[in-house]
Amino acid sequence: MTGREFLDSPQQSLYLESLKRAEIIQKILNELPKADQNLVNHGSYFLAANSSLCGLAANNFFRKILHVRKASLVSALPMTVIPFLSTMAVYEVFVREPLFAGDLNCEVCAVVRGGLIGAVVGGFYPVFLALPMNASLAARYASSPLPGKENLLRFWLTAAQPVFRKTSMGILVQVLTGLYLATKHHGIYVKVLQQMPTGRDPEELQA
Repeated sequence: MTGREFLDSPQQSLYLESLKRAEIIQKILNELPKADQNLVNHGSYFLAANSSLCGLAANNFFRKILHVRKASLVSALPMTVIPFLSTMAVYEVFVREPLFAGDLNCEVCAVVRGGLIGAVVGGFYPVFLALPMNASLAARYASSPLPGKENLLRFWLTAAQPVFRKTSMGILVQVLTGLYLATKHHGIYVKVLQQMPTGRDPEELQA
């Protein structure tokens, strides 16, 4: 396909139309009240901050179970930063960006995505991340006797069960936070759509 054929193709027309639509949505979004703009631009920080708290809590529980007394800062820092960045990035990619680009029009889909991200990335992921980190510290400092390969899986399952029980409330909060955030974001998206003029050329809307 030549360059001219690509520019005239239906796929390219749809792509350009999608770009124009996203620009119009962003323009209207910038005219909304500051409260709505702040929620859209910074709302994911709340979900990410809760993820960091889940990570710190799981890290603390595993340290107590494995009797790790050293390298508290070494284990706490990544358990704060990694869950925060991961949760914020995943929410941005799968909820916020497609929503305000006009690619995610289904409210149920957006809300389910928000809840899943809150549960999996914001809740379970920090707990799973804390396990190998503290296991390596326990092995390094010999703070707790570790089993051989034949009993390794059963040992870690037994060690992880009380941690999951203690962090279950935090995971539930993450699910509810993800659901709430996605619902609010979709509500703002609907508000933007209601302010979009219909029946006019996109070029005219951008003027």
